[in-house]
Amino acid sequence: MELNETNRLTTEATEVTSVAPVPADNETATVSCAPKTSKEDIINRLREIDLNACEADKQEIDALKQSFYKLHKAEQEAARKAFAEAGGDDEQFIPVPDPLEITFKEVMSSIKEKRSVLAAEQEQEKEENLQKKLALLDKMKALIDTADDTGKIYNEFKQVQQEWNDIKQVPAAKVNELWKTYQLYTEKFYDRVKLNNEFREYDFKKNLEQKTRLCEAAEKLAEEADVVSAFHQLQKLHQEFRSIGPVAKELRENVWARFKAASTAVNRRHQQHFEALKEKEQNNLDQKTVICEIAEAIEYDTLKTFADWEDKTKEILALQAKWKTIGYAPQKMNVKIFERFRAACDDFFQRKAVFFKQIKESMAANLDKKKALCERAEALKDSTDWKATSEELTRLQKEWKTIGPVTKKHSDAVWKRFIGACDYFFEQKGKMTSSQRSAETDNLHKKEDIIKQLAALYAAGTTDGDTSDQVRRLVKEWNAVGHVPYKEKDRLFKEFHDLVDKLFDRLNLSASEKKLNKFKTTVSKGGDGLYRDREKLVRTYESLKSEALTYENNLGFLNLSSKKGNSLVTEVQRKIEKLKAEMELVKKKIAAIDEKLNEGNTL
Repeated sequence: MELNETNRLTTEATEVTSVAPVPADNETATVSCAPKTSKEDIINRLREIDLNACEADKQEIDALKQSFYKLHKAEQEAARKAFAEAGGDDEQFIPVPDPLEITFKEVMSSIKEKRSVLAAEQEQEKEENLQKKLALLDKMKALIDTADDTGKIYNEFKQVQQEWNDIKQVPAAKVNELWKTYQLYTEKFYDRVKLNNEFREYDFKKNLEQKTRLCEAAEKLAEEADVVSAFHQLQKLHQEFRSIGPVAKELRENVWARFKAASTAVNRRHQQHFEALKEKEQNNLDQKTVICEIAEAIEYDTLKTFADWEDKTKEILALQAKWKTIGYAPQKMNVKIFERFRAACDDFFQRKAVFFKQIKESMAANLDKKKALCERAEALKDSTDWKATSEELTRLQKEWKTIGPVTKKHSDAVWKRFIGACDYFFEQKGKMTSSQRSAETDNLHKKEDIIKQLAALYAAGTTDGDTSDQVRRLVKEWNAVGHVPYKEKDRLFKEFHDLVDKLFDRLNLSASEKKLNKFKTTVSKGGDGLYRDREKLVRTYESLKSEALTYENNLGFLNLSSKKGNSLVTEVQRKIEKLKAEMELVKKKIAAIDEKLNEGNTL
């Protein structure tokens, strides 16, 4: 019976239209509009959509929303990164409110409200259409049961079918039930009402033409480049195929087989498309997993310098650039794998921020240390204590080398400040050393000339008073001459004193005078010890004076009449004379020191 064919058609058509999987979100994104370049562009487009929200494409709205929050999130991440690099605590970062986000939400709310009203109206319309179709089914049933004129019934039945086809959407839950009842009543009308062959054949012929046209259209969809579009077009063809009445019984199997074969070809391509897409997405997931593993395997203990971190930063940026070239992963893993990669990148840049913060703090401490060394060097640069200051500045330079680096903007300035102070001191020392060496050379010539004169006096062999005066004059001149080169000092000293001692022996000069001359030679060298030597001599003088006074007081107690007393008096007097001679020598030494000190004060 035609009723069985109708039920089979309904069941098979339902199976054909439900075999393809629902596209994933990322697939939807590939067929939606292209992302806008800025948040302002997105908002402007949404305002245009808001003017006619009821006719808007939901895919475009979703794509615009996704693009806006992608840009919004990128801006927040950039602000967070800048905050961390500036030394801020990442957990304390608070995003700045975005005025554009407020505008975006207002426009989206307006669109949503309008579309919600439309959806409510559409649901109401579907309910009304349902009631209309139920009424038409009742009318069809009544026509089947009537015994009126066949021609009249046929025309009324065709009018009902036309009204049925003019009614569009009904609630989805009622579609199959309505369709089955409609097909049932249609078959009953043709089989039980016993329409005459002319009308019956005319209907079969017309239905055959329409179904043949749908078969051809379905067959062409197998060549459609866009398999997703072909699949959706096929659904419409199936809906139209359902709305067409039956064909001649002997043709029904063939027509349905042809339409089903065309549908299977389109569905197969659609299925293959998504299988290939899934395989590609799995390959993308594999690639992204490898990138995550590389980012997570960074050995942070090996990153010790700026260069180490900058090299590793380039690697991370290269991984991010590679990531952008890879397509979507499977829908259930797409967000997870992205969150994994972002976590690895966030960890890297947070660690980098901590490292740079510590380095900045270390450099600031190093700068303070180097500034302190600059101040110490500047305090010493004008010193004339050449030896001690040279040693101290050399020590400061060694200490400088142990201090770590400072920032580039301060590095050159603080180094120039430090080395400038050091260079200034050593330049002054060099000038003084050069002048001192010249003076020492002149003194060398003077002392060598004095030695030649003494040698000439000794060679002459004279012992008169004039010779003694010349010797004393030359000794005084020698003592007045300043320093000579260090390496010549001992040689000159020995030659001079050997000649002076020989001349003193020949001229019978006292030992006291020899001592005084040697002392004057020592005093002529000067030095910080002269004051200490003078104090020591003064104490010696006072001691000798006290001892001599004691001997003089003891003379009054001696018995001058006895021989023993006379002998003791003589001994005491001799000691007093010796003490006074020593006192005189000490006074002359003190006078020699005072003369040398006065020369220094005069200079």
